Amino acid sequence: MLLIFTHKITNRLTYTAKQIFERILGMEITFTTKVEDFIKHSGPKMTYSKQPLQNEFFIRSNDLLFEQGINDVDIKVSDWDGIPCFFACGEKSTLPFDIFSASFFLLTRYEEYLPHVKDSVGRFPVKESIAYQHKFLEMPVVDLWAHKLLGALKERFPNLERKEREYGFTSIINVTTSHAYAMRGLVRTLGGFFLDFGNFKFRDVVDRFSVLLGIKKDPYDNFYELIDIHKKFPIKTMFFFQFAKHSAHDKNISINNNKFRYLIKSVADYSIVSLSTSFLSSTNKVELKEEKKQLGNLINRPINYSRLRYNRVNVPAAYRNLVETEFTDDFSMGYTHEIGFRAGTCTPFHFYDINMEVRQPLKVHPFAMHDYALVDYRNKEEVFEKMDRVYRMVKQVKGEFVIVFSNELLGGKHKMDWMELYQSFLKRYYV
Repeated sequence: MLLIFTHKITNRLTYTAKQIFERILGMEITFTTKVEDFIKHSGPKMTYSKQPLQNEFFIRSNDLLFEQGINDVDIKVSDWDGIPCFFACGEKSTLPFDIFSASFFLLTRYEEYLPHVKDSVGRFPVKESIAYQHKFLEMPVVDLWAHKLLGALKERFPNLERKEREYGFTSIINVTTSHAYAMRGLVRTLGGFFLDFGNFKFRDVVDRFSVLLGIKKDPYDNFYELIDIHKKFPIKTMFFFQFAKHSAHDKNISINNNKFRYLIKSVADYSIVSLSTSFLSSTNKVELKEEKKQLGNLINRPINYSRLRYNRVNVPAAYRNLVETEFTDDFSMGYTHEIGFRAGTCTPFHFYDINMEVRQPLKVHPFAMHDYALVDYRNKEEVFEKMDRVYRMVKQVKGEFVIVFSNELLGGKHKMDWMELYQSFLKRYYV
């Protein structure tokens, strides 16, 4: 067990230290504010404060973990052996940076509490993030910092004990539009025909007729093909279905459509099924509770996992709603159109509500890639050149590599064969 001496034990400090030591590094820790307990401790120990007590392993603390609320934070990013880092410590510190404060800043999405202009669907823009601006979005820096800390501790304490983690891979299929043409009802089908004609999309008109006449299969209806693919690989797979009222942003099949309901129940026989929230319910707790209840009733299982529409994680409100509607896990922490780690980590972590200064029970699972981030790539080689670098870093720190694909892109018309690309992802990254 590692003993940590500090001048003040705060919720911020215990939250961050437990994430780094227990969840990332697999080490047990305990805290003390008593000098005499620290001095007489014979096992591994370190000081996290403004000044060292003697010549121990010491990290000079920034003020961030001892403050409350949101304040202006001066961020100056520097290089630490090839890894970007911030909150420099000075010469006395064993490590050159306060990785606890830096990790807290990224994990809590501190910068998203600060004033910013949201994008067209109400999201924090990726270009506003420190990770994007300083070109480390594609690096799980919190995990990389943790392992550099581990290396330094092992030099001082060669017999340091810890439990090794295992690399994990999770594939998510996000279903906000289960069918392009089928099951849409007379009014929506006629409206689709008129729109296609008006926009001179005659191929879509032909495709729509072919699907409705039963000549062709709906292009988005690839669920059983995906289930067959998943059976070939021993990986964790999850389907998130939208189960909501029709609106300007939510155009899935009616939740009263029996064929749609049967589809969801059939998929639930083979895979985890949970809720992809609607645009409205991602900010409306009453609607969220109703969608959760109705989907749970349909598959006769509790709905514990969520994905927010458009990955619209507005902290802290969106996560507070998930907590209050009794979701246990969320898989929305990432950027739809950029590859990388929004919270700087590839390890699941609990939501910390800065306004309330408390760790909440909701576990956040960050994803590394959403398929919409790949639409501008010309070929598979370009995709894997980018993704291989990300995968290698996740594998290096034994993290969780989570990818999100949608049945729409997998069934759409694109430059690449997306279903083949998806299978290549599973073959390449599940071990």
